[in-house]
Amino acid sequence: MTRAESDTMTEQPTDDRWRMLVLVGVAELFAMTLWFSASAVSPELAQLWELSEAEQAWLTNAVQLGFVVGALLSATLTISDTYQPRYVFAGSTVLGAAATGAIAAFVSSALPAIVLRFVTGVALAGVYPTGMKMMAGWFDAGRGLSIGVLVGALTVGSATPHLLRVVGGVGNPRLVLDGAMVIALVGAALSLLYREGPYQSEPAPFDPRAVGRILRDRGVALANGGYFGHMWELYAVWTWIPVYLTASFAHRGMSNPEELASALTFGTIAIGGVGAWLVGSAADRWGRTTVTATSMVISGSATVLAGIVFGAPVWLVTPFVLLWGFVIVADSAQFSAAVTELADPNYVGSALTLQTALGFLLTIGSIQLTPAVAEIVGWRWAFAPLVVGPLLGTISMILLRRHPDASKLADGVG
Repeated sequence: MTRAESDTMTEQPTDDRWRMLVLVGVAELFAMTLWFSASAVSPELAQLWELSEAEQAWLTNAVQLGFVVGALLSATLTISDTYQPRYVFAGSTVLGAAATGAIAAFVSSALPAIVLRFVTGVALAGVYPTGMKMMAGWFDAGRGLSIGVLVGALTVGSATPHLLRVVGGVGNPRLVLDGAMVIALVGAALSLLYREGPYQSEPAPFDPRAVGRILRDRGVALANGGYFGHMWELYAVWTWIPVYLTASFAHRGMSNPEELASALTFGTIAIGGVGAWLVGSAADRWGRTTVTATSMVISGSATVLAGIVFGAPVWLVTPFVLLWGFVIVADSAQFSAAVTELADPNYVGSALTLQTALGFLLTIGSIQLTPAVAEIVGWRWAFAPLVVGPLLGTISMILLRRHPDASKLADGVG
């Protein structure tokens, strides 16, 4: 890119990029209500359909697996770099909404629900990475903030089914599923209003060798290493925190612990949206490697401290899980922002999609592992094995900070 081209880009009206930030953020928030729509009501579905604990886990894991399959297909076929992102986003959201609505309308057993949740995951592979590319198209400086806002929107959207459950969904799973479907369809409509930004690359030709180049890029590999460690912890906690809280409150002797657990679960996940926004802004100033490593040290420590806090009074459990929820997702956007700065600009969409595909593949293992550990040691210490992820992720980000490619991160801050 020439100096003149760069100057022309920086003269783009700032109002436009903030409008696009709000537009894509709201569309992402609405679309991602689909992710935990069935998981949030798994206690009701378990009772209605006589589900085992493993089948309940697969209501979430099927989405993770579908996301991995969809993302790998998208990355291999370079879909998000070949087609207009707003059409990929909108079409994918509609597909996921249809699958969720079908569960509410027609399903009464585990297997078809799991299949439809798999389809939902495939669809969402066209939403999350595509949304990050859409943000990167409008932001060069401040990219950590912009993608942080997007991940914040994803986080609040993921928490929304738990809020729907609190306001009328306890004992009424169809309300939560239908509510998530309608909200997601509004998000699909909003995404069609998106316009390409000044930093959006032109659609790239299909290149089957692009994935190989992405995997061999040392800087991208280290950023991915941090992301993988982060993901090992994140979705296992998001999936099982309501069960942990219910068990903790029951151990305390509280009556009707499920409603309080659902409300606090919404707060624990949703507060991560604030964390992603604030840490995104901080990462642009202090460096992506610094804030990601710091976040993982704190959240990793929480996986062990959860065993000490278990069964404590509500006034102690509440700030603990809210702080955990704040930091556990605060760094998420920065791994993706790093990839947008390190990867080949023509295939940023594919690099992001590949990163998320492999990261979500790891989550299947940690989501399955957590209840298995709980069966042996109880929910008090069920999260402790997750500490391995943040530990390895922190090491990866320290190595990236020492790598020459760190000069490309956050305008040279690292």
